[in-house]
Amino acid sequence: MAELVLITRQGCCLCEGLEEKLRQLGQPLRCLDVDQDPALLERYGLEVPVLLWRDGGSERELPRVSPRLAGPQLAAWLRGQGCLA
Repeated sequence: MAELVLITRQGCCLCEGLEEKLRQLGQPLRCLDVDQDPALLERYGLEVPVLLWRDGGSERELPRVSPRLAGPQLAAWLRGQGCLA
């Protein structure tokens, strides 16, 4: 099953804002705390939020999402990335 994965950190206002906007779209979303996973912490460090697209066995990192995108604009951006039908 395809899903968006948000790499986040507690207390990160950009992370919290993006999570809220993504959940409003109704797309399956998994949130992972970078500080709870040593491999994620090593890979991403302070570079949160990070948005990944997992589809089957593949995973790809999406470009950084502008905090100004919301609702239909965010949905259009995700469609452009091949993440929404």
